[in-house]
Amino acid sequence: MPKVTMTVNGKAASADVEPRTLLVDFLRQHLRLTGTHVGCDTSQCGACVVHVNGRAIKACTSLAVQWDGATITTIEGLANGDALHPMQEAFREHHGLQCGFCTPGMIMAAVDLVNRHGGVPDEATIRRELEGNICRCTGYHNIVKAIGAGASAMQGSGRAAAE
Repeated sequence: MPKVTMTVNGKAASADVEPRTLLVDFLRQHLRLTGTHVGCDTSQCGACVVHVNGRAIKACTSLAVQWDGATITTIEGLANGDALHPMQEAFREHHGLQCGFCTPGMIMAAVDLVNRHGGVPDEATIRRELEGNICRCTGYHNIVKAIGAGASAMQGSGRAAAE
């Protein structure tokens, strides 16, 4: 079995894994980081979004061995101690969640969106960028509002591009 070593949420992590082990399974089963969810196994829903080397990817269709030596950030790694990341706080404040299952992936995708586009994206950009993230509970209104507020807060806090 190959050994995979990476930095996950700022800490070194390694394990012997089957070559076919998905990144999401490595995170959930080997590292017990269960905030990254598996919703579809086909890269359609976005519940599994994590950041790899600073870019959002869907971890349910990516092999752990592909990312040997990479830097991974999961939803658990966004907060700074007890202080939520500005995007997490915006989702809480603007009720950008319902059941919460899709929320980690939405937040990770939203942080990536802000880091790639800079500034505060307009509603059309937010909606277009969320096409790969599915929420089965809501009409996205509060999610879009939360992302706008989170983007604004990220700019003010200096947290943009820090992940």
